[in-house]
Amino acid sequence: QVRLVESGGGVVQAGGSLRLSCVASGRTSSMNAMGWFRQAPGKEREFVAAAVGIDWRGTRTSYSDSVKGRFTISRDYAKNMVYLQMNSLQPQDTAVYYCAADSSFRRLPVEAGAYDDWGQGTQVTVSS
Repeated sequence: QVRLVESGGGVVQAGGSLRLSCVASGRTSSMNAMGWFRQAPGKEREFVAAAVGIDWRGTRTSYSDSVKGRFTISRDYAKNMVYLQMNSLQPQDTAVYYCAADSSFRRLPVEAGAYDDWGQGTQVTVSS
C-alpha cells in the first residue's frame, strides 16, 4: 500500500513548462513501475509516461506518442519521488495529472488498470 501525492500543477501559457512531482510513502522499490496519467473532462484517463528501475543498469521509460519529445519522466529512488518535466505545453495537454504505482516488479505497463495506487491528481491548465 503506497500513498502518492502530486504537486506542481498550475496554469501556464502555451509553449511554457511545468515540472510535476510525486512523492510516495510506504514501501516502494525501483523495480516497481511508476507512471503518469492524465484525464481531461469527459475523457478517459490516458497514459502519459512511466518509468521502472532495472537495478544498477538504470531506468526504462515509456512515453505516449502525444508527449514524446516534450515530456521527460525521471525518478529519485532514494527519495521515493517521480517527476514529470513538461516542456512545450499545448492547450490539449490540459488535464488532471495523476501519478500511479505498480505493485508488480520489473514491468512497464501503459494500461491504467495495471497500476494499483493512485494520487489525488494535480490540475494542469495550458492557455492559448
